[in-house]
Amino acid sequence: MAVSLSPTTLIGTVVCLVPLTESHLDTLCDIGLYPGIWTHSPWPVRDRNGMAKYIQKALEGRDSGHMLPFVTTLIENGEAVGCTRFGAIDLFNKRMEIGWTWITPAWQRTAVNTEAKLLMLRYAFNDVGCNRVEWKTDALNERSRNAILRLGAKYEGLHRSHMVREDGSLRDTVYYSVTREEWPGVESRLEKKLAAYVQR
Repeated sequence: MAVSLSPTTLIGTVVCLVPLTESHLDTLCDIGLYPGIWTHSPWPVRDRNGMAKYIQKALEGRDSGHMLPFVTTLIENGEAVGCTRFGAIDLFNKRMEIGWTWITPAWQRTAVNTEAKLLMLRYAFNDVGCNRVEWKTDALNERSRNAILRLGAKYEGLHRSHMVREDGSLRDTVYYSVTREEWPGVESRLEKKLAAYVQR
């Protein structure tokens, strides 16, 4: 029988990652239907129906054991500001992916993403015991690629014609990762970045 992860809450000083549920639909529609959020998504969310399907797919992934989705909320008032999740969970080989991350425009380029990633990496390496955490993104998404590199992840390569977009075009995908050996240095780096944000 396959072992799977149970929904869990990850608590930081700026953000709290809470398990995604169907009850978050209205909230995510309020903060997540900005077209700019979905520019490089192969299947963008444009309306309430699309967000409902987005949530349903995430929960199906959770129930099948290969995803663990979260809503990103602020510690100070519980306000939802985005979503993120673990995917491609492979507990036998001790690896998982961080992705499907979006943040409402008002909270982009703040401490939110830095601490969310720090909390997720701590959970993956310290609690789950992963040997590897990975990211993938559209090769054309320079903003995402730079953000992943700033976390301390290492570029691993290009997967050509890796995904089919909604319009039928093919997407090249780039992969990045952090390994268990690299994790202490990455953790220190993210802690310093978070401290710099908080002190502003």
